[in-house]
Amino acid sequence: MKPIYLFLFFLLSSSFLSAAEAEKVETLALGAIAPNFDLPGVDGKRYQLSDFQSARALAVVFTCNHCPDARAARGKLIKLQKDYQSKGVAVIAISGNDDKALLEEEIGYSVYGDSFEDMKAVAKEEGYEFPYLYDGETQSVTKAYGAQATPHVFVFDQARKLRYAGRLDDARRSRKDVGPAYVRQALDAILAGKEVETKSTRAFGCSTKWSWKRENEVKDEKEWSALPVTLENLDTKQAKALAANKTEKLRIINFWSTTCGPCIVEFPELVETMRRFQFRPVDFITVSLDPVAKKDQALKFLKSQRAALAPRLAKSVNEEGRVSNNYLFTEQNLDQLAEAIDPEWSGALPHTVIIAPGGEILWRHTGRFDVVELRRAIMKHFDAVDGE
Repeated sequence: MKPIYLFLFFLLSSSFLSAAEAEKVETLALGAIAPNFDLPGVDGKRYQLSDFQSARALAVVFTCNHCPDARAARGKLIKLQKDYQSKGVAVIAISGNDDKALLEEEIGYSVYGDSFEDMKAVAKEEGYEFPYLYDGETQSVTKAYGAQATPHVFVFDQARKLRYAGRLDDARRSRKDVGPAYVRQALDAILAGKEVETKSTRAFGCSTKWSWKRENEVKDEKEWSALPVTLENLDTKQAKALAANKTEKLRIINFWSTTCGPCIVEFPELVETMRRFQFRPVDFITVSLDPVAKKDQALKFLKSQRAALAPRLAKSVNEEGRVSNNYLFTEQNLDQLAEAIDPEWSGALPHTVIIAPGGEILWRHTGRFDVVELRRAIMKHFDAVDGE
């Protein structure tokens, strides 16, 4: 290809990408008719707008799994559906996020991500009795409605004209009822044949994860892969200091070795979880029980797993006098290691503990962990700290 054509190709390609990134999604105008949809639900059925034609009013809620604002709204949506079902109101939840456009650290406020499979798990655990639909593949419905954030609610009357668009209330990330209940007020007005007083509000919450944001995830992967992975020696005195956890961080310690099958199998999930929570005060530490002579082998494995120290945590780690998140126990008596960190540990591998600031062990597990249970234990701590 001649240079001039290469230049034109590059110019056109760049313009196309820029246009895609700059695509502006407009929120559906008040008075507009509800756009149709044909989407899969977590219950295995497909749903269309016509399936709800008998409803006197319709609340379409764009939400997701990972966002703390959306998590806080779950109970309110469940109660909304229960309180208004007998009044002829239908409630529909739609997740329009592209889960592949989510950065790892953006999922640090939830046990689950935004995949369709994760949606099924959330719906089951929460006991959703309203349809929870997936639009993350094409995002065509999300764009048609113009959902800007999660959650973003659109309330339609029986003629399916948009009468209200915005947030549920003013609670943001709190599960409590705060400020006017905008959606309920809109529904009450519609059911009473009255004008909706507050017709629109801003939908404060996590931004919709549009597919064009995937390139951010690719960039994030490259940056993480370039981080150094180190392995330092650990003795009993240092182990006691780790267990004391005189920091404000939650501390997760995983004991493993390269000759332990379950250790190797669970390690990728450990690193993924570490990356998810890297922007929160969580300190992930691995302790290898490989022989000292096999240190190079252990380090090679850690590098293959990209078990790096998150840059955001480097400063606090250094303030403790540490330089790494990975250690190799160098003493012969493993009882001393167990007594230093978790006296209840039998010695079997793998073994994982979660230690609160101040040294209390909040969670322990011997054997391959269930990554959902591990993340649930982490979130339980943060929900308690945040007052959720």
